[in-house]
Amino acid sequence: QVQLVESGGGSVQAGGSLRLSCAASGYTDSSYCMGWFRQAPGKEREGVAAIYTGGGSTYYADSVKGRFTISQDNAKNTLYLQMNSLKPEDGAMYYCAADDRDPGPWILRRWKYRYWGQGTLVTVSS
Repeated sequence: QVQLVESGGGSVQAGGSLRLSCAASGYTDSSYCMGWFRQAPGKEREGVAAIYTGGGSTYYADSVKGRFTISQDNAKNTLYLQMNSLKPEDGAMYYCAADDRDPGPWILRRWKYRYWGQGTLVTVSS
C-alpha cells in the first residue's frame, strides 16, 4: 500500500519561506520519480517540481525556478520542497506524488503520477 503524507504547510507573508515534507512508504524501493504539484481554487493542478529518485535530476516549473528547491532524503524516505521568496500566487494546496514508471518528458504532468498524498495548504498573504 503506497502512502504519501505531506506536512509543513501554513500561512506566511509574501517574501517568506516554508519547507514542505512528504513521507513515503509502501513501495519506495521501486519509485522512479516524485513530484510536487499545487492546485489553487478554480485552477488546474499544476506541476511545481519533480525529481528522478534514482539519479536525482530535478525539474521545475518556470514560475518557481530560482525560488523553490526539491530534494530527497533516501534514508528517511522523505521528499522536500523548500519554498523561498513566496508570492501570493504561490498560495494553493500542495500535493506530493510518486510513480514507478519513467515519465519521459512529462515529469511535471499530473497524469504521469499514480500515487498522491492528501495535500497540505499553503497560504501567502501580501
